[in-house]
Amino acid sequence: MVLSKPIHIEDELPPIDERLVEPGTRYEIYDGELVYVPPCLPPHGIRQAKVVALVEAYVGPEFQVADDMLTRTSRTSDFAPDVSVFPLAPDPGTGRLQLSQLAFEVVSTESLGHAGGKAAKLIARGVRRVFAIDIDGDRMLEWSGYPASWQELDAASHIEDPVFAAPLPIDLLIHAIKTDDGISRAMIAKKNPVVMEAIAHGREEGKQEGLAEGLADLAEALLAVLSARSISLDPGDRARILGERDPQRFRRWFASAARCASIAELFAEL
Repeated sequence: MVLSKPIHIEDELPPIDERLVEPGTRYEIYDGELVYVPPCLPPHGIRQAKVVALVEAYVGPEFQVADDMLTRTSRTSDFAPDVSVFPLAPDPGTGRLQLSQLAFEVVSTESLGHAGGKAAKLIARGVRRVFAIDIDGDRMLEWSGYPASWQELDAASHIEDPVFAAPLPIDLLIHAIKTDDGISRAMIAKKNPVVMEAIAHGREEGKQEGLAEGLADLAEALLAVLSARSISLDPGDRARILGERDPQRFRRWFASAARCASIAELFAEL
């Protein structure tokens, strides 16, 4: 979709959180016209929920994500992108909400034209980037002002942007598959403390399991050496060797096993 005429940028814009419509209602204002926005149905609603979850997982700690958040783009328009990414901190000058950096729309191929008009208004207001996930065409697009049109993105690539702690895979947004995997990768990339603690715990358990298996192998190997040298052991001797948990002691025992004349002499090497 290409716009036939440029969007006029007003000299004095109202604050982005100054409303033309009552928040919490199903209405928006578009070019001065009151528009009813019905609740979304599948697959739009399902995809929008997954996009919110993915974007939330990938944004850095200084940014916030909202769905259906009204944005005042001009004196005559006040509408809500499906997903908005904006700074967590208030505007340092006004103390009010800061403008969104990124916006996402979940659309059908048929509604791309209307989405393009909204994207142009958002960009004119100052939103840096606007994306559309076309659920009919299984594709993702980004609005470009030069020329004013949607540009399809490579599904195998990533969205790299300062708002993200890690590049966001486009394929996850398009197909909404393996969302949990994508969120997990984002949490690892962001070094989320809960996830990192779980990873560290898993590694420690692995180390402990590996150590236990290694000590068991050492014990069996030592018993084999003693048996080959005809060193007699009673059940208590075997239990002591099998229950040993000090790798350094095993090292000393192996050195002694080659020359000791009895198990008592082996155990004396402590």
